[in-house]
This record gives sequence, structure tokens and C-alpha cells, in this order.
Amino acid sequence: MSSASLTPLTSESESTPTPGRKSRRRQTSHLKLVPETRELRDSLKARCAAVAGKLDKSHPLSKDEMEVVCRRMLADSGLPEGYLGWAMVVLASEFWADQVAASPPSRRLFLLPHCLKHAEGCPADYDEFGLDCRKCGACSIADFRSLAEDLGYKVLVAEGSPIVLKIIVSGYVDAIVGVACLNVLEKAIDKILLAGIPCMAVPLLSSDCRNTSVDEDWVLEMLKMQPKLETPKSSTYVHLMRAAARMFAPDQLDQLAPRLRGGPRLAEVNGQGIRGIDPIAGTEALAYDFLGKGGKHSRPFITLAVHDALTGAQGAAGDHGAEHVASIPAAIKRAAMSIETFHKASLVHDDIEDNDAFRYGDETLHRQHGVPTAINVGDYLIGLGYRLVSRESKALGPDVVADILDCLADAHMRLSEGQGAELLWRDALDKRLKPLDALKIYALKTSPAFEAALFAGARLAGPTDALVEPLKLFARNLGVAFQILNDLGDWRGDDHNKLSAGLDTLGGRPTVLWALALEALPPPEQQELLALVADDATPAEIRLNRVRQLYVQAQVFEKAERLVEKHQQRAEAIADELQPEALRRLFYYLIDTVLERASDHAPTIVIPTLTPQALLPITSNS
Repeated sequence: MSSASLTPLTSESESTPTPGRKSRRRQTSHLKLVPETRELRDSLKARCAAVAGKLDKSHPLSKDEMEVVCRRMLADSGLPEGYLGWAMVVLASEFWADQVAASPPSRRLFLLPHCLKHAEGCPADYDEFGLDCRKCGACSIADFRSLAEDLGYKVLVAEGSPIVLKIIVSGYVDAIVGVACLNVLEKAIDKILLAGIPCMAVPLLSSDCRNTSVDEDWVLEMLKMQPKLETPKSSTYVHLMRAAARMFAPDQLDQLAPRLRGGPRLAEVNGQGIRGIDPIAGTEALAYDFLGKGGKHSRPFITLAVHDALTGAQGAAGDHGAEHVASIPAAIKRAAMSIETFHKASLVHDDIEDNDAFRYGDETLHRQHGVPTAINVGDYLIGLGYRLVSRESKALGPDVVADILDCLADAHMRLSEGQGAELLWRDALDKRLKPLDALKIYALKTSPAFEAALFAGARLAGPTDALVEPLKLFARNLGVAFQILNDLGDWRGDDHNKLSAGLDTLGGRPTVLWALALEALPPPEQQELLALVADDATPAEIRLNRVRQLYVQAQVFEKAERLVEKHQQRAEAIADELQPEALRRLFYYLIDTVLERASDHAPTIVIPTLTPQALLPITSNS
């Protein structure tokens, strides 16, 4: 659905536009002009405040909806569309201003960009949390940081929505204020807006990433906001996101899925690791430790959120969502947990089959404990996944349990078929592969987990006859697009899973990138590409560089991005037709979350597991 199909509205409208989606990505560099004069920026900011005051605050605006409002506002003011990106950021900030102010400063996160520093002579280095700022007086970062800390804020000098969501989900902050360039804000705005996270930002006056500047009094005004007596609350996924993550914290994990052997956790054996645990309890300890480690918990969130969307969307409500989420029955939480348990089992086995070295920043299980033990842990997790559902007939009803177990079993079999096809191809002498065959493997390997998460949430809410086919098609397109992005990330360096680029190619894994290259290259280069994988005598770095050159020659990365867009369009078209509205909005959010593109502007920063100690405060002392 294009933006043209959205309900047109004037800047004085008191309603929110009808939800809709753009059908394809587009170039937006011409829409990121910053108003040149302070007078013009002040005038537009006042206009945005007036428009935001008349919008319905019960639902966050999507980027498409906001674009409709801002285009009309600019047209009414006789201003060019080049200011659109800037206006959308300012309108979003005005939309959320009261809700941000309603959060005490101690529950707000203040984000500053590294590019406010002076590029030459800056004494600060990057640590695991971003820029370790020194109070040298050369730029405004230290001044902003000091004021924010005095007011009680948690402060971070870094960029990008992944770290923001990680901190929000951790539960220690409820709102975000920040400074960033329009390039960075564009990448974050859809996810943050649709998630319903109260947020405000002051745009930088340029996107040069070096020695830039900002309207400093706007930043100070934002930091010092005071709450009003009554503040309307927008719907939000934060409570459901936190619930999904907290289920895998040690205490809740043991409560929802009590350990049968009752042994200690690995973290409680004084550094002895598995050697400090009774052998009978060892498999359980390793499985629970891996289950609670890393990951975005997107699949259990999907299950909880789909169930919520189909049962009144009370968990996503802004005013009492936290209380409702806290009352979710344990049986529903266990069903959501089972999806993550199967996913984690597949990761253990996949790491073995691909001989991957790292997972979640640590050595993989088979590297730490050996292949036999890792296989056994994966098998244990599969059994635990089925057990989390199979014993809930009394709470959920036998028909519901049977349907969910059948879906899980089907997903398990299809995933194994996809992995089996990948292994057979990897071990074959002929490494030729067609793009369509690679996409079939993707659909089998990645989509079933999304489908199971979607179906489980829907079935927990009631009969699913009308939803089965849309859920299946949505999961297929979302899963395929996700896997293509994952393969692109492998070449960019993926901090979440693998710490070296191109490992899948040298490991002989069938990827759509490989298939696209073989399809497009002339015969001599095809033969060279095939030979590079088989050439164990040449150093890996040299081979990877040549593979990259051949991929660039075949325009593989551009073609892969277009495939992502095609499958995203199909997923969006399915979401456009969904009812109720809460489910449609959720599916839009899933598309933006699962298919997030990596930022080309922010530095690569590995973010560790966040703890209360790490977040109080986040900044490093100079």
C-alpha cells in the first residue's frame, strides 16, 4: 500500500491517518535538508508543536503516517519537501514530549552522537558502551553529559536503534532523548515509533559525521522538561518486549521451567564451569545457561504480542499495559518460551554443522565442551521445548495444546529438511546453485520458526481458521528476507553471531549471494569462484577478497537487497489486509524490527549483556 492511499489530512486535523505502508524503499537523501536559519527552524518547530497537539496520542504514528502529516504541513507553509525528514523528527519529538516529560530523569536515557566531538585531537576512545568522553572542553559533549548526569539521566555516547532497544528492554529506562543526524534518525525512527517508546531528538545541523553542531538551547530545553499533571499514554510494545526477555532471566526461567535435577547454575560454581556440577545435572545446567544467554528474544515476543493483539491489545496499552503483562498466565508464557527453546536448539546444532567458532560473542558450545556434549544439549532443548507445551492441557485446553504441538513438530521437520538440503549441497562436489533453490532452503530453514511463533500466539487467543494462510505466507516472506539480510551481514561482519566476514562462503554453505554470483558471472569467473572455495592452500583472507571482488562484479549485493525489498513488499501486502488493527500494526512493527538494516554511519560497537550495575550509570568516568 503506497502513501498515496493514506487518508489525506490537514495540519489542523485532530485524527491520526489510516495505517498503511509504502511498497518499496526509496532514495531519501533529497529529503534531509536542515532549515538554514534559526528563525525558520523555530517557526517550523512551533508549527510541529501545534500539529502534534491535535493528533490522537493513543497510537504512535508510523513513519508513513507521519510523512502524510508533514508533507501537508510543509505544503501549507509554502516550504520545500527537502525539509521533510527534519520536520518528521521534530513532529515526532513534539508528539512524545509530554510522555517523555512524565518519566523522571532517572528513567530517561540521553543519547549523544560521537560526531559532535572534534575529529582532530579528541582524547576519547571507544569502549564497549560507546565514546568514553573526556572533559577537555573542546566540544559540547562533556557539557551536555555533565548536565544530564546532574539531573539524573543515564547517558550514552553512541548511535543506532539496536543498542537503544536493548537498553529499553533491560527495564532500567522508559524514555529516550537524544541528539543525532538525520541519517541516523531515519534508520531508527520507524522501529522506535512503532514500538511505542517515548522519545525525542534534536537533529544535528549537518550529517557530515565530523565536527558538526546542534541548536544547543533546544537540547538544554529538552533535558530540563517537567511533567504535566495529566499525560495521555500511547500504546507501546515495551511491556511485552520486557516480558519476553525477562522469561529467560535465571529466576523466571527456573520458575517457569523448574529444573528437574535441581543442580546449581553454571555462574554459581566459582569459576569451575561444568566441572563443578554433578554429571547427572550437567546437561540441564548447560542447556539452561545457553537458553538464558544472548539473543533478541524476538520469537517469544512475537507469540506474546500476537496473542495480545487478538485479545484486546491490553498488554500494548500505554496506561495499564505493564499491569496486564504482569498477569499473563504462566501457561501462555511457557508456550512462548518453547519457540525460543527450539530456536536455541537449532543454533547449537547449526553451529556444529557449520563449525562456527562464536555465538553471542562467546565460543560456541561444541568448541567449549566438544561436539558430543553440544549435540546432547541441543537434543535436551528440543525435549524441553515440547515439554513446556505438552503439560498445559488443563490450562490451555487439549485442542489448543494439540494444535500448537502439531505446528511445532511441523516446523521442526521443515527446519531439519532445510538444514539437510544445505548439508547435502555443502558436501556435494558440484557447488553450482540456482537462486531459486537457495531461496527454497531459506524458506525451510528460517520461516518455520517465525510461523510457529505467529501461530502459537494466534492459537492461544482462539480459533485460527482465517489466519492460517496469511500467517504462513507472512512468515515465509519475512523469514526469507531475514535470511538474506543475515547473509549480507556476514559480509559486513556480524557482531551478534560470527566475528569474521565471509565464513559461510568458505565453509561451503549455500547462500543466495553465491547463487546470484554464479548466475551472473561469465564462465571463466564462474570457474574461478568455484575454485576459490575448494582451494585450501591459499590463505582465507586472499580468497575472501577475491570472492568479494567477484560478488561486486556480479552486483550480488545490490541484487540481494532488491530480493529483500521484494519479500518485504509481499509481507507488507499481507499485513495491509489483516484485522484487527492491533494485529496489522504489530505486523508492521515486526517487519521493521526483523528486517532492520545495519547502519553505515555508526561505528561498530559490541554491546555486552546489560546489567543493573552496567546501567547505573552507563557513562564512563573521565
